[in-house]
Amino acid sequence: MEVKSSKRFPNIVEEAHREWLLYVADSYFHFSIMSLYFDFMNRKPLPIGISDFKTIIEGGYAYADKTLLIQELLEKGTSVALIPRPRRFGKTLNLSMLGYFFEKCEEDTGRLFQNLAIWKEQKFRKKQGTYPVIFLTFKDNKHASWDETFEHFRIILGEEFQRHRYLVESTVLSPEEKEDFLKIIRKEASPTLYEHSLRFLTKWLYLYHKTKVIVLIDEYDAPAHAAYIGKFYRRLIDFLRNLLSGGLKDNNYLERGVLTGILRIAKESIFSGVNNISTFSLLNEEFQDKFGLLESEVKVFLASYDLTENLSEITKWYDGYCIGSCKQIYNPWSVLNCCAKKGNILPYWVNSSDNTLMQQCLTQGTSELKTEIEELLHGGYVEKKIEEGFIFTDLEEKPNAIWALLLYSGYLTTDSVSRGNLCRLRIPNTEVKELYKSTILDWFERSLNEHKYRMLLSSLIAGDVDTFSQLFQEFVLSSASTFDVSGNEPEKIYHAFVLGMLIGLKDQYEVKSNRESGLGRYDVLLIPKNRHALGLIMEFKKIGPFKKMDMKTAANSALQQIEEKKYAQELLDRGVKRILYLAIVFEGKNVLILSKFRP
Repeated sequence: MEVKSSKRFPNIVEEAHREWLLYVADSYFHFSIMSLYFDFMNRKPLPIGISDFKTIIEGGYAYADKTLLIQELLEKGTSVALIPRPRRFGKTLNLSMLGYFFEKCEEDTGRLFQNLAIWKEQKFRKKQGTYPVIFLTFKDNKHASWDETFEHFRIILGEEFQRHRYLVESTVLSPEEKEDFLKIIRKEASPTLYEHSLRFLTKWLYLYHKTKVIVLIDEYDAPAHAAYIGKFYRRLIDFLRNLLSGGLKDNNYLERGVLTGILRIAKESIFSGVNNISTFSLLNEEFQDKFGLLESEVKVFLASYDLTENLSEITKWYDGYCIGSCKQIYNPWSVLNCCAKKGNILPYWVNSSDNTLMQQCLTQGTSELKTEIEELLHGGYVEKKIEEGFIFTDLEEKPNAIWALLLYSGYLTTDSVSRGNLCRLRIPNTEVKELYKSTILDWFERSLNEHKYRMLLSSLIAGDVDTFSQLFQEFVLSSASTFDVSGNEPEKIYHAFVLGMLIGLKDQYEVKSNRESGLGRYDVLLIPKNRHALGLIMEFKKIGPFKKMDMKTAANSALQQIEEKKYAQELLDRGVKRILYLAIVFEGKNVLILSKFRP
C-alpha cells in the first residue's frame, strides 16, 4: 500500500529516513575524526619477534623504512655482499624485504612497497618481481652436536627445494636431476649432494626462468658459534665451505648474493677461493644506516607511544653504536621492547640470547684482558687492531682476537678507526655495561659460593677486618686458575681483581680507582651513598721475589701513605665521617691486610 503524506500528518517513513541519514552523517563525521586522530597518533602495533616483511606491512605494524638498502645494493653492483651486523639489528627483516622485492612469483608483491621510499624511483621499481630467489636462513641452526646440525641443514635445504618443487614438473631437469631434487626434499640425499645443492638449485632455476638467480643467506655464521662451543667447528666449516663456495664461486647462474651474519669468517676458513665476495662490516660506510635505528627513527617511535620525554634515558641505555661514520645507532630490539613496555628500562637485548661464548672468553681471558675490561667499565677505551677476517680458533691462539668478537657481536663499538683498522673501542651503552658487570661478578662468585661472597662484602663495609681478611685470603687461593699474577704488571691484576669483587657493592657504594684526592692518587676509594655509612680507602702493595721489606712493613708503609697523602679528602668533602684505611699487601697468592680508622 502506498503511503501518502499530508501537511498535517507528515510521512513517517520519510521522517525516519531523514533521521537515519542524519545519524549516518553524524557517525561518519565522528568516525572520520577518530580515524584522523589514530592516524595522527600512528600507534601501530610493534613487530617484536616478527621478521617477515610481508607480515609487517600487511599487518600494519610499525616499520622504519629501510627499503633504500635495495637501491644501495643495486648501485654498488657487488656480485656477493657480506654484511655482518650484531644480532637483533634487523638483518633477517632486511633480507626478507629483499626477497619480497626481487622474487618473481605469481603473487603481486609490488603492492608491499608502494608507500615506501624505494617505490619513488622508476628505475628501481622496474626490478621488482623479476628474479628467481633462493632464501636460506641458518639463524636457528645452533646445536650441541654435528649430527643435529647436519640434520637441521637437511631440513633448511629441503624446505627451500620444496618451495621450488615446480621445477620437478618441468622439462628442464633430467630424470636423474629430478631424482636428486626429490632426495633433498625427502632428506635422503648424501652429504656430498647437500654440499652441491645450492649450485644445482641456482642452475635449475636459471634454466627454468631464463634469468639469473638472487641468493639470500641469513645468519650464515650462526652454526659456527655453536660448533665452536660444541667442539665440532672443523667439521661444520668444511661443510659450509663446500655449500657456499658451490653456490657463490664462479657461478654463471648467479645474479647477486647477499649474506648476513655477525662475523666475517675469514676467506681461508669458509670462503676459500671465493674472489667475488665483498664484505661491508661495522667499520665500512656502505649500508651504515640500513641496520639498527637512527635517532630520527627512534623519535618517531617514541612520539607515537607518548614516550618522547624518555629519549634521554633510552639514549643512555640503547644508543651509542657506531657503524661507519654514523655515530648514533640505537639497538632496535631494545627500543621496540622499551616502547612496548611503556618506557620501562630493562636490559632487553643482552637477555635475548645466549651470551655463553662472550662470557667464556671474558672469564677465561688473560690477566691483561681483565685489566682492560676494568678500564672500559670506568668509561675509558682501549685501542686495538681489528682483523676483518675472523676464525674462531684464533680465540685460543691469538689473545687479541676476542676484541674483534666483542666488536662485531655488539658488546663494544668504535669511537674512531685509523689506518690499518686500529680502533678505539668502548662499551656502547648502559645496557651492555650491565652485562659486563654481571659477567665479572660471576667471575668472582665462581671462586666463592654466594654466601661467602656476600659475607666477604658485608664484613668489609662493617669494618670487620679479621673476617674480611680470612675470606679474602681464601678467595685469592681458590682463584689460582683465573687470577694470574705471573705477568709483567701484577699490581694491575691485583687492582682489577679487587675492583671486580667490589662490583657487588654498586647499589650501596660508588667505587672509584686511581683518582686524585688530597696530595696524591689513591688505589681504590669506596664512597657510601649514605654518608653515615663507613667509607673505605684501599692501598695495594706488592712484594716481589727480591723483596726489600717484609709484608707487615709494606702494609704499615701503605697506611702511612694514605694518611700523609690525605686520600680521605674526597670522602670528607662528601660529608663522610667514618673512614677506614686498608693496606692490602700481596706476595704471590699470600695476602696481608692491615687497617686503621681515621683519627
